[in-house]
Amino acid sequence: MRAAVYYNNKDIRIEELPRPQISSKEILVKVIASGICGSDVMEWYRIKNAPRVLGHEIAGEIVEVGTEVSQFSIGQRVFVSHHVPCNECRYCQSGYHTACSTLRSTNFDPGGFAEYLRVPEANVKNGTLVLPDEVTFEEGTFIEPLGCVIRGQRVAAVKEGETVLVIGSGISGLMHIQLARIKGVSKLIATDVNEYRLEQALRFGAYTAVDAKEDVADAVRKANDGRLADKVIVCTAALPAFEQAFESVDCGGTLLLFAPTAPEVRVPLPLYEVYFKSARIVFSYAAVNDDLTEAIELLRSKRFDALGMVTHCFGLEETRKGFDLVAQADRSIKVIIMPQE
Repeated sequence: MRAAVYYNNKDIRIEELPRPQISSKEILVKVIASGICGSDVMEWYRIKNAPRVLGHEIAGEIVEVGTEVSQFSIGQRVFVSHHVPCNECRYCQSGYHTACSTLRSTNFDPGGFAEYLRVPEANVKNGTLVLPDEVTFEEGTFIEPLGCVIRGQRVAAVKEGETVLVIGSGISGLMHIQLARIKGVSKLIATDVNEYRLEQALRFGAYTAVDAKEDVADAVRKANDGRLADKVIVCTAALPAFEQAFESVDCGGTLLLFAPTAPEVRVPLPLYEVYFKSARIVFSYAAVNDDLTEAIELLRSKRFDALGMVTHCFGLEETRKGFDLVAQADRSIKVIIMPQE
């Protein structure tokens, strides 16, 4: 089978790999669509395990079923989660599924930027969901990232009537904007340094869009009757964003640090200010079945506009071009690879 093998952001090679062989408790999925995640182009994160086949935002069709698998059948359209929890450890039992060591060690074989992938037993059991007829394969690539956004806003307790500031209007920021709008927040403010992304933020529901080079906290006050934001969601690892977030959160508000930083990054924390604001700082990573199921329903009902976010679709041979677009973070939103084309 063909696969796009990642060596670095500028070196992605189309290679022939053996088609995976499944065991009695596994399934084989033909990958129809696989989204490029922002984390796929975080070279500091990916290159340590290169060469490898990336791609974890997938939708496809089951083409082989192990003899001991009874809940799925050949021909079913499915989404498969790459990281799945055990649902049994103390973290899972406490609701912190994404801290589970099983979740951090599971994956499918080899990755979504390939024509086929093998779904291990744990992922068959806890991470494979049938796509409703109303959800296209392209929309299916949003299930994992939208699930992450859903989990993040649940952790931050985003709710109707609040003022929400989203810092960074890339794909994750735009998804947060859409979801917050669906939840009925009263005012939704977005920032970015890219004019195209500010335009997209307004398109997908932001009340106002602010150039991140401006005084963001002041802009929030002007847009919010003199108050700061109830919830601030940071969707970029750019260091000035963290300072803006601390300055822009209101008393009793919550900061959701959604985007990861490189491991060596240290962010100064204005303890005095955060302390006297009684602000919370929370983090969110990954998604599990409850989040993914909610994402599927939002896509099935068309309440969440996924297809409107798709700017580029490429065949497997053009995976490198797709990576370039996502890494440039200029005039693209969602870039999808179609391995069968």
